[in-house]
Amino acid sequence: MEKRTDRTGKVYLVGAGPGDIGLLTVKGLRCLQEADVVVYDFHLNAQILNYIHKDAEFIYAGKRGGHHEMTQEEINRLIVEKAKEGKVVCRLKGGDPFVFGRGGEEAEVLAEEGIEFEVVPGVSSAIAVPAYAGIPLTHRGLSSSFVVVPGSEATDKRQSHIDWEALARTKGTIVFLMAVRNIEEVTKRLIDKGKAPDTPVAIIRWGTRADQKTVISKLKNLPSVVNNQEIKPPAVVVIGDVVRLRDKLNWYERKPLFGQRVLVTRESSEAYRKLEEAGAEVFLFPTIKVVPPESWEELDRCIEMLQQYHWIVFTSGNGVKFFFQRFFELKRDIRELSGIKLCAIGPKTADALAGFGLRVDLVPEAYRAEGLIDTFGKDEIKGVKILLPRAEKAREVFPEMVRALGGVIDIPVTYRTIKPEGHAKRLKRFLKEGKITVATFTSGATFTNFCEMLGEEAVALLNDVTIAAIGPVTAKTIEKAGLKVHIMPKETSVEAMVEEIIKYFTKGEI
Repeated sequence: MEKRTDRTGKVYLVGAGPGDIGLLTVKGLRCLQEADVVVYDFHLNAQILNYIHKDAEFIYAGKRGGHHEMTQEEINRLIVEKAKEGKVVCRLKGGDPFVFGRGGEEAEVLAEEGIEFEVVPGVSSAIAVPAYAGIPLTHRGLSSSFVVVPGSEATDKRQSHIDWEALARTKGTIVFLMAVRNIEEVTKRLIDKGKAPDTPVAIIRWGTRADQKTVISKLKNLPSVVNNQEIKPPAVVVIGDVVRLRDKLNWYERKPLFGQRVLVTRESSEAYRKLEEAGAEVFLFPTIKVVPPESWEELDRCIEMLQQYHWIVFTSGNGVKFFFQRFFELKRDIRELSGIKLCAIGPKTADALAGFGLRVDLVPEAYRAEGLIDTFGKDEIKGVKILLPRAEKAREVFPEMVRALGGVIDIPVTYRTIKPEGHAKRLKRFLKEGKITVATFTSGATFTNFCEMLGEEAVALLNDVTIAAIGPVTAKTIEKAGLKVHIMPKETSVEAMVEEIIKYFTKGEI
């Protein structure tokens, strides 16, 4: 999937799956990352858009609540025009592009225009949503077949191709998509054509997402259940005896953090995967971006005189990453570190050094400046030369204490954090609708930037949200704004914060 150099581009019709970001296929992700233009719909997990190349053009073509941002004809023209400009276009759709996704129509237009295209199937909500509700569509002894039906055709007698009589007679499972608005007509037609009124039914809203809601009913009661439970689209309706298996096979909604949507305000890392494994959905909205310093001058000078130092103290994985990035850019040799002792603040920083084949000499038990001084030994610091490659903005407590005790310390700026450009519209809507249940902040800067990016409403939007802070310094910044910090780990690390979030919601019973 290389960028096109000929006059005509290429279009990938990609299915994004029903909502759980983990259900996006590997090939779909690769297409997304290679695209020059991404044309996307509403009914997909917006977190997928974080994987789009930063220079790509985003074009929203979706619809919500019956409001069309673009007509199908306009979408067809758009993808043709962009491809003819020589661009790689990713037409990103929820579910599968060829299952009621109008992908077939788009492919026809591309074929007629002589534009190269590929279809990347997605996991259809017709299959995934029942599975996440604990309902297999086929099961020996209960159902050996299933049929997927568009409920939107229920009231359109002229265009409907549904054989309601055959549908009512089927002994297999019936799955209706887009049926909520016509649920009374769907129910009436099935019963009128002979479907047993007591047939078990499940209706699942926002399947595979944190706000998944499953309601079990009998066919005859389905319209009243939908109205009483205020079920709105998008929802999948499953009709058949396999629904009886839900009580036994309901795996997703029993996860300890099911229903929790966790806001992460920094770049994602493997540490947050534990939240997803416990059933939470992670909403990624980085409010800081880690970048190199504006000038390497300070760090270059310290690297030139590296052999003068007794210790190098690394306070984060970012410090390790950017230090060695510059170290090797200057054509230095790792053997120059011979004889210099290494201190890592925390096991993850030590792991980052291990990635370069370096073993640390010291990992303090307490990760704050005071604990670090105690680990070194107050009486041992006099005359010691320390290099502390660190962030542009950092606490001065440790350097001041070293100097006060007679030590020498250099603190070159090795990386800095900036506020990324980000659109907060969707996040604001989720916060207003109560769809964000936990907000995490890993530094004072992540919180401050969050407030700046969301504007005057920021603090008020967090009033009913459980807040997790990585440590006391971050917590103090949040509390100054008038908010309560509910979760704070003893150890200042993302891993520890994740563990505390899980304990908070499970009372340690996981």
